[in-house]
Amino acid sequence: MSAAYSRRQEFWRGVRATFPLVIGAIPFGIIFGALAVNSGLSVAAAGAMSALVFAGSSQFIAAGLVGSGTNILLIVLTTFVVNLRHALYSVTLAPYMKHLPQRWLAPLAFWLTDESFLVVVERYRQPDASPSRHWFFLGSALFMYTNWQLCTWIGIFAGRMLPNPGDWGLDFALIVTFIGMIVPGLRNRPVAVSALVAGATALALAGLPNRLGLLGAALAGVLAGALAERWMKMNRSELMTPTGERVLPD
Repeated sequence: MSAAYSRRQEFWRGVRATFPLVIGAIPFGIIFGALAVNSGLSVAAAGAMSALVFAGSSQFIAAGLVGSGTNILLIVLTTFVVNLRHALYSVTLAPYMKHLPQRWLAPLAFWLTDESFLVVVERYRQPDASPSRHWFFLGSALFMYTNWQLCTWIGIFAGRMLPNPGDWGLDFALIVTFIGMIVPGLRNRPVAVSALVAGATALALAGLPNRLGLLGAALAGVLAGALAERWMKMNRSELMTPTGERVLPD
């Protein structure tokens, strides 16, 4: 098999693996575009946010905070905390990608999303060790990015003609999409801890103004996941002998 054929095969394999998640993201992108222009963002600003930020959760939060007249500093801080989960994604993928040159790492880091992370990390954990797996990542990421841009612009124009996107009845798609992404990851203990802590914190802080409860929930979830990951690594290292053998506790 030629290297070029292997790269093409991995690229389209990434596209196919991401297809179900792209379908779920379509209403997500349309609602964002409509919400953005109805929250006070200009058409250019709404389009630029999807093109340059490309982070659905933080874009929704930022648009909602802009619409409620929240201080710009709080908007920046909230979106920063929400996106901290990408640091955990990067730590997970780093061992598989450390051999790649910067011209690959920079764009793949920008295009990394929740959806692409799920399919890409699953691909990297498969035992075949193909040298072209970063092309799988590229296929997944570009498919998600292209879909997000198209859906954002559909939402922008639809939102200008049909205000009040909250009345469209598409909100359920956001919930279903995130449930579909989170549930498979609950087999991983740090992810389960992070989801549980974030959910409990969001409920506890739901009454705070300016959506501060969301900021607190995101921060608590990220910290809980990081601590759970560190605790598991410490326990694993304590159960290893100097020769690398695993010692089972009594």
